[in-house]
Amino acid sequence: MIPLTLAEVAAAVDGRLVAADPDVRVTGTVEFDSRKVAAGGLFVAFPGEKVDGHDYAARAVEAGAVAVLGTREVPGVPMVLVADALDAMGRLARAVVDRLPGLTVIGLTGSSGKTTTKDLIAQLTVRLGPTVAPPGSFNNELGHPYTALQATPETRYLVMEKGARGVGHVRYLCDVVPPRISVVLNVGVAHIGEFGSVEAIALAKGELVEALPADGLAVLNADDPLVDAMASRTAARVVRYGESERADVRAADVTLDERGRPAYTLVTPEGTAPVRLGLTGRHQVSNSLAAAAVARELGMPPAEVAAALGELGLVSTRRMDVFERSDSVTVIDDSYNANPASTGVALRALASMRGAGRTVAVLGYMAELGDFEAEGHRQVGRLAAELGVDRLLVVGEPAAPIHEGATSVNDWGGESVLLTDQAAAVEVLRGELGPGDVVLVKGSRYRTWEVADALRESAAGNVAVTTEGGAA
Repeated sequence: MIPLTLAEVAAAVDGRLVAADPDVRVTGTVEFDSRKVAAGGLFVAFPGEKVDGHDYAARAVEAGAVAVLGTREVPGVPMVLVADALDAMGRLARAVVDRLPGLTVIGLTGSSGKTTTKDLIAQLTVRLGPTVAPPGSFNNELGHPYTALQATPETRYLVMEKGARGVGHVRYLCDVVPPRISVVLNVGVAHIGEFGSVEAIALAKGELVEALPADGLAVLNADDPLVDAMASRTAARVVRYGESERADVRAADVTLDERGRPAYTLVTPEGTAPVRLGLTGRHQVSNSLAAAAVARELGMPPAEVAAALGELGLVSTRRMDVFERSDSVTVIDDSYNANPASTGVALRALASMRGAGRTVAVLGYMAELGDFEAEGHRQVGRLAAELGVDRLLVVGEPAAPIHEGATSVNDWGGESVLLTDQAAAVEVLRGELGPGDVVLVKGSRYRTWEVADALRESAAGNVAVTTEGGAA
């Protein structure tokens, strides 16, 4: 964070200093985990029923924090007292961003692909200047200000992923960290159970371009009609990307290699250049085009953009992470999360990687689909069968409609099995996999990642099951 006195912090968050010297400066990071506090830092204490950050306030000061931002006094601890610690953290982030005139904030949203595209953009902008981007999907009311508070006077680019579970959520995140460049990837049915309709999802995602200033930039997916239509919702300049002829930055002549890695010709108003991605999945064409459009607008020439795209890799875990075992079994670990759209692109990637062996999809429950839950799962099952996936392992009773959808496809030559849990799926895989097989693991965060971890080999060549990974 930029250095601020405690008096300046209190003014930014509408707080009150207690047992604190107003002239003491915060020179370290802002943390809500007391174990991460370092000298000169500020500790944010969130109240809670099971874990209350205020109980760790003294420990944070002992570790070097100059004060604690919290909602109740702690004896002997310098405090910045506020009514709501989360709201105060957002206010502090806004104050920091407002004091960095040389900072370009890039915000992006979409129903799927946000984290991967955020990582791609950040890998490009860091070539142009110091960049801050959140780890993984740190895209909510806590992760957003926490990431912004990592910006320093040297930071030139702040790349922010914006998640939403309702109308108004993106608008709030834009109030905390106003974007200069907004990127909208797609509108799908992720979280439709909370939004109620695709139209409501589009309304929420479009809040990102509505937040732009007149001299800002909206980067929109020309291949998604609901995103393309958002051009009418902003006063900012609009640049489109995609495979459509209408796109300003587009891909032509797309091909896939044996590992499902795309290659294409990058077409821009300034010229063309060949691109060969190291990432798996045809959907990465769209993700990389969004990143290319941003880099181009920031001054990177097309040839340099194309070369850089070919050097980009995975940053966040469990997202189309492809690895090959010593027994020649290829695994696609896409187990971080799932919705019908993202599962569809993962299944297409699996089908494109078919080799000498079989294609196997291990699919779990997809959450937050509301009234669309049963049909959304059935659609995924039908798609798996229509793509010719050889073996479908459906994990857990809530995901049973995937099995129903697959078995409803009469001319499918494959087989679907409904299993009780992740352990059962691991047991089946251990007994069936052979050289040349390709396995996709995909599901919402209901421990589907355990299957992917069980397929990873330890250094000694044994299959190891680990317990660290996604949230329940």
